[in-house]
Amino acid sequence: MSIAAKEKVSYRPFLKWAGGKSKLIPQYQEFFSEFNNYYEPFLGGGAIFFHLLQNRSPFKAVLTDINADLINTYRCVRDDVEKLIKLLQEHQEKHNQYYYYDLRNCHNFNGLEAAARFIYLNRTCFNGLYRVNPKGEFNVPVGKYKNPKICNADLLYSVSEALQSIEIAERGFEAVLDYVKTSEDFVYFDPPYYPLSNTSNFTGYSRYSFSKDDQIRLRDVFAELARRGVKVMLSNSDCDFIRELYNDFEIREISAARAINSNSKKRGKIAEVLVTSY
Repeated sequence: MSIAAKEKVSYRPFLKWAGGKSKLIPQYQEFFSEFNNYYEPFLGGGAIFFHLLQNRSPFKAVLTDINADLINTYRCVRDDVEKLIKLLQEHQEKHNQYYYYDLRNCHNFNGLEAAARFIYLNRTCFNGLYRVNPKGEFNVPVGKYKNPKICNADLLYSVSEALQSIEIAERGFEAVLDYVKTSEDFVYFDPPYYPLSNTSNFTGYSRYSFSKDDQIRLRDVFAELARRGVKVMLSNSDCDFIRELYNDFEIREISAARAINSNSKKRGKIAEVLVTSY
């Protein structure tokens, strides 16, 4: 079945993603700038990209991330969605907690099989959390879902269509300096947030942690892009360290929901910042 044969649905993320921005878009909306070229160096679930694609004229985009498994998955959705859907349907039929742990603990996958595994684990793990150990092995427990929708074929066809002309690459965030140059460019940074406490220090997004020094390097990239006239937007935690780093730029407070916590009493609203160069 071809992509064209499927009824088009709204563009939206096909992955659950801790820290995803779908629910924050109404607060971001007035701050999106005009642009011709879009760049997102911390891709994750891609909520901002899909929103802009749904609501703007066609634009050039480059989507990158340091997470090799994530990038492989996006590429497989773009390039070979029908075979990917068949693999996901097989996972859907076999799913139970024993199958989950067997597949989670098996790491010898590449290409389409690795992408199908990635989506399956994402749709069935605890709260869509992506976390790996120092060896780069996914280690999140199974979620308590009665009937998780592992294969949403209509959504995957729509996303595949959306990604056809999009460059998707495995790169660190500093690489954006090599190709983003002008005021026609818009960059959105959504890095691992600076921890508000020792217990909130989440560094398992990839096998590489995102340290305080990395936050400073990111600020330097932000500042260089701004110097070039590039329109830059960044999300991060609301704390003195981040506010001091970006005190030369526009900082706005955003109210976000904290959902990733095993203790439901510690979930709720929390302040974040949205920083722009314009």
